[in-house]
Amino acid sequence: MSSSSVHLLVLVHGMWGNPGHLAELDRVIKETIPDLHVLRAETNQEDGTYDGIDWGGERVAEEIVAEVDKLAKEGRTVTRFSITGYSLGGLVSRYVVGILRQRGFFETVTPVNFNTLATPHLGLPRYPSFFSSLASVLGPRLLSRTGEQFYCVDKWSANGRPLLEVMADPDRIFYQALAAFETIRIYANTLRDRTVPYVTAAIEVDDIFADRASNGLEVELDEQYAPLIKSYSLPPVPPAPTPKPAVLSPSWFKQLAPGRPMLPPFLRFRFPLNIVFYAMLPLLVPVVLSFAIVRLSLAARSSRARIKLLEKDASSTQKLAHILAQLEKQVEHAVVDFIDDEATIPDPERALSKSARKEQPILTSTQRRIAAALNRLPIKKERAYFPDALNSHAVIICRDVKNFEAHREGEGILRHWANAFIL
Repeated sequence: MSSSSVHLLVLVHGMWGNPGHLAELDRVIKETIPDLHVLRAETNQEDGTYDGIDWGGERVAEEIVAEVDKLAKEGRTVTRFSITGYSLGGLVSRYVVGILRQRGFFETVTPVNFNTLATPHLGLPRYPSFFSSLASVLGPRLLSRTGEQFYCVDKWSANGRPLLEVMADPDRIFYQALAAFETIRIYANTLRDRTVPYVTAAIEVDDIFADRASNGLEVELDEQYAPLIKSYSLPPVPPAPTPKPAVLSPSWFKQLAPGRPMLPPFLRFRFPLNIVFYAMLPLLVPVVLSFAIVRLSLAARSSRARIKLLEKDASSTQKLAHILAQLEKQVEHAVVDFIDDEATIPDPERALSKSARKEQPILTSTQRRIAAALNRLPIKKERAYFPDALNSHAVIICRDVKNFEAHREGEGILRHWANAFIL
């Protein structure tokens, strides 16, 4: 690669995130490939992530164009392009590459690496539990436009299709842009990702690891990139399920995060303050939950007000959403039949134990169609395993190593991502 040519890598953070969450990705990739030019997107952070995958994608796309123009003024030409998204950032990234393709960006720039880590490609699935059902009702209301898109209840297109379904349509620009990348690699947590479960991060319709999780079994790990899973096989006869401990018992707390403190450093008080803190928990928990709901409601309200202003903006008529809306009006009947072939959708009742089925997500027909379409792409799937994590969602990218030492366990994943990167 000549000195004037640049390979640009864009890193996109997740919901409620900021560029600081991607600091370890930035560090690891620069150590591995010093010549890479890395841009950590920052125009769509914190409360801005409520505004939807589409408006977030528009902002990040503008940031990329501005960076390319800035490099051009320095005599450096972007000739190769890669993007990595974490959590919501993976969905934003899929929207961004659609925008770039529509603008002709890839006519002169080669799309190389497309990566996601713990991204809800199928949206957020519902599980057979009270809390999951409650979240599926409150999420679209408390998380504004992004929440509606997460749960696929938005009517994004002119025909009423949710955005995630449109983004998985082979006839639409998002899918075509994704297919143009030299390599597509996604990383999913197999266990304990309480934010983005395995099925949606790995684009699967059932959780093959639920059986092992419910029976307390281990998973074989690859020696080179532990804890990255490289091989896995189900036992021929699953053992009897392990009895679950009583809720709020010492054993129950231990199984949540065995060997790991449940609280961040700033909440780990010394004796006797720790006793006082735990004694006050019955009072503190309702207060904190009430505050969180109020905070989410106010942020969602502000987001909806911002969206109205964005949609009234005259310049927004040239945004990709408006272009596609006109296209779908012209092709009114081309809706869901593009991936309705049942033969391409795996049977969710395949050989799983009874205990595993209880842990399976309840996917909608839309989510199954999305999975069928995306799995036609040559996606390389990598599985991460953090059995001791309270919530592996943050561990997979070492999101906050300053406050949570356990997050450093995710460096094996980041090293694998960097070493698999095509320059």
